[in-house]
Amino acid sequence: MRLRDYQRASLDALAAAWGRGGADAAAPGHLIVLPTGAGKSLVIAALARETLDENPLARVVIVTHSRELVAQNFSELTRVWPEAPAGIFSAGLGRREAGAQVLVCGIQSVAGRLDAVGPRDLVIVDEAHLIPRAAETRYGRFLAGLRARTPGLRVVGFTATPYRLDSGRLDEGPNRLFSGIAYEAETFTLIRQGFLAPLVSKATLTQLDVSGVGRRAGDYIPGELEAAVNHDAITRAAVAELAAYGRGRRAWLAFCAGLAHAEAVRDAVRAEGYACETVSGETPRRERDRIVAAFRAGRIRCLTSVGVLGTGFNVPEVDLVALLRPTRSTGLYVQQVGRALRCAPGKRDALILDYAGLVRMHGPVDAVTARSAGEIQSQLLGGAGGLRAKPCPGCGALIPLNASTCEPCWTEPETDTEGEAPHAAVADDEWPILSADPGPHRSGPSGPAPEPHDGWHDTPWIPVTALRLETAPDGLDLVLGWRDGATEAAWHVRLRPERSGYEREKAVQWWRGLGGGRDAPMTTAGFLDRSDHLTRPAAIRIRPGRLADQIECRAEDGRILGDTRRRSGHAA
Repeated sequence: MRLRDYQRASLDALAAAWGRGGADAAAPGHLIVLPTGAGKSLVIAALARETLDENPLARVVIVTHSRELVAQNFSELTRVWPEAPAGIFSAGLGRREAGAQVLVCGIQSVAGRLDAVGPRDLVIVDEAHLIPRAAETRYGRFLAGLRARTPGLRVVGFTATPYRLDSGRLDEGPNRLFSGIAYEAETFTLIRQGFLAPLVSKATLTQLDVSGVGRRAGDYIPGELEAAVNHDAITRAAVAELAAYGRGRRAWLAFCAGLAHAEAVRDAVRAEGYACETVSGETPRRERDRIVAAFRAGRIRCLTSVGVLGTGFNVPEVDLVALLRPTRSTGLYVQQVGRALRCAPGKRDALILDYAGLVRMHGPVDAVTARSAGEIQSQLLGGAGGLRAKPCPGCGALIPLNASTCEPCWTEPETDTEGEAPHAAVADDEWPILSADPGPHRSGPSGPAPEPHDGWHDTPWIPVTALRLETAPDGLDLVLGWRDGATEAAWHVRLRPERSGYEREKAVQWWRGLGGGRDAPMTTAGFLDRSDHLTRPAAIRIRPGRLADQIECRAEDGRILGDTRRRSGHAA
């Protein structure tokens, strides 16, 4: 099994925690926290295999709460370890292979069948945040029963959200099942490294008002919540924005406040001309599988959901999430946004439309904490804590107030606050979906960005005779021409202004360096239409680099034009 560095580090950290004996009798388990899309199923499979490599007689149980996750974990296990002595125990999947050495099971199916499951040496709990704190639950009885059969039982929980609304962090407080977090991968870091998709958020004109909704068990009372948000005019306005923002995106998810609300949103999306279906806990199993398969294949543009799809839903192509269900549960908020974190071919980023004020309530998705209701209320009333945001003047994305650039479009916001804001409906107290600018991706599909080198004084200047922009299959070619004796020569730089991260940064830096102005066009067509704004440099010099050849441009008066030392290209 080929693990990424952070995946390997998580298992090494778990082994170290077991070696230190950190778990106590009251809380014998450890947690591994991996964001949605970070490859949790692969790490679980690797842990099971390495356990049997260390002890060929060991017996492992992988337990979770839904048939979809049982199937997903079993599929990943047998994909990377075809000869695994594995079986499934799940009534929903029609299989009861209790004797398997590595048993993948649903808690509903095995909680009352401990004799069939038998003694186990390792319990792996997927989606561990769903374990209630009380001992008299399915999970509590299951773990207690296995521990009675195997006193040295090891327990590890995997989750993206190590806390619950009703009881706080899983490794704190009375009756906790986990003694600590052995390893936690940061969402921000994995986005920057290219393992997860970048997230951007837009300020929405429509905001849901839940000021009069009561609360039960810490969250909004479902019936009151749906009554407060399910109004035709509000739904149509929200969906009009959703359709406008989602026109160029492939797969939309809309999380709603109730079944009637989800169906109303579905009908409004259909009225905008897009295929849309609703999935809920009441959707028959085969019908739900059919709808999700059509969504995955691209035949359905949007799914509206209530009570499902927040966990165990794996469609990497999701590139827009509409948050239409207000919730005080930080875990639910993170799980919903996490549906958009997976990378997919052609997916540049994912857009989060926060109609429910969840980012403002819970904070950026990569820096959330489990807070009490009092702390949340203090924050909403203007208390300290968290980042505030402003809309980018280039593309409208919400970015931190102290950000010097907008990562999605690489615009530098004006420091002068006078004049009309580009989005009149945006308030100062909107929050960004990420705690900080993840910056250009230095790894991933586009490869690492070239590093600057010294020694430019040894490189000769070449007089430039021409500058032009030409359409390329995936963007533009910026062509700088010169004469090499009697032969015409040129230097080509590929620009992709419609991409994000490093590619967008590169295009904007060239635009500015050649005199195009501060705000570069957002599209390839815009670059072509305004190419007469660019100034031909007087000379260039080209230096071979360790990762790519590099170029520097000079104006007639000797000034170096822009930050072009790091902009690679190729000679022709």
